[in-house]
Amino acid sequence: MQKLYVALVGLPARGKSTLGRRIRTVLEDEGIATRIFNNGEMRRSMLGERSTHPEFYDPRDAENRSLREQICLRNLERARDWLAEGGQVAILDATNVSRKRRALILRTLTDWPVLFVQCVNEDPLLQDLCERRKTQLPEYAAYTEEAALESFRRRISYYESIYSPVQDEPHWLCVDTTANRILDERPLDGSPYYAAIRQVCVTTWVHSLYLARHGQTEFNIEGRIGGDPNLTEKGTAQAEALARRLRDTPLEWIFTSTRRRSHATAAPVIATHQNAHVLALREFDELWAGDCEGMRYVDIGETMPEVTAGRHKDKYGYCYPNGESYATLKERVQRGLRRALFLAADSPLLIVGHQAINRVILSLFLRCRREDLPYMYIPQNEFSHISVSLRRQSFERLPYEPV
Repeated sequence: MQKLYVALVGLPARGKSTLGRRIRTVLEDEGIATRIFNNGEMRRSMLGERSTHPEFYDPRDAENRSLREQICLRNLERARDWLAEGGQVAILDATNVSRKRRALILRTLTDWPVLFVQCVNEDPLLQDLCERRKTQLPEYAAYTEEAALESFRRRISYYESIYSPVQDEPHWLCVDTTANRILDERPLDGSPYYAAIRQVCVTTWVHSLYLARHGQTEFNIEGRIGGDPNLTEKGTAQAEALARRLRDTPLEWIFTSTRRRSHATAAPVIATHQNAHVLALREFDELWAGDCEGMRYVDIGETMPEVTAGRHKDKYGYCYPNGESYATLKERVQRGLRRALFLAADSPLLIVGHQAINRVILSLFLRCRREDLPYMYIPQNEFSHISVSLRRQSFERLPYEPV
């Protein structure tokens, strides 16, 4: 029986642990005995508060460098013993950013192949948010938020000083964890696990995504497009109905656009999920109608007939004067969705978007024809629930309570 070590590589807050858990889930679903061996957990259990201080990670500090190597070796021994006792795939969850550390792994683990999986995230917004989220770990309980952030970023700077991308190792994958894309690889040919691991790296993974449109607005009644209107009384009732519907649904992240109608619709849900992270992303702002912002459709038809004709001919590709088309909108919505899914990792999330935004998001999962995308039905009294993994893809549209 062939076995395998999967050694994760990457700076902190780059999605290593999330990817490791997904690899474990997929392999276990295939009946493959898989276990994660996390250096950080062992470090905290052995050293406690001492390892919280950034100086513990200073590569120039010989004493602490020796301690970190001891922790690494102990974890490698645990992984090796577990494979010898019947395990099949051992996942080594640690930064492993230096060539020296990876060489130590290869010298120590000679019984089975080692596949290095390097996680890369070059999105500055995500890096900042992930670093801030790390400050909420129990090890920073005695710190203020800003002190914890400063300490964690100093720790990262020490890792950066010794960081060397995978290149000379025998087998590796380099993965953009925000886009679920393999940037480069040196395949592990002949491994019964490599294809499954590779597939995990390129799969958009959605544990539980709830997608709602904002409630009715003044502009909806008047037939106007875009703008930043308030909710109507009915829209507020719809928002409250959504909150009642999701009251007992776990939500760790709630995303909105920067528009008032999106915030107002999310507000009752936020009130019932006070521990959820809340973030407004401009990528989820409604399609920008440019010169037509705030106009009624009937007035556009009368004063700008070429716009109405252009949209009727090609609603997907037509771009409003000084505005956007669905074709141009799609790129920014995809970027926002990647950010939301990366931050949520494998936890449930809610996106309160707009008609065009939700059409684009749904089209990415339902794979509808692009010419049909602008005509997808996005009601204001129902929400969608989406779940995607290698084994399961589900979509359902669910009603709010009657309003």
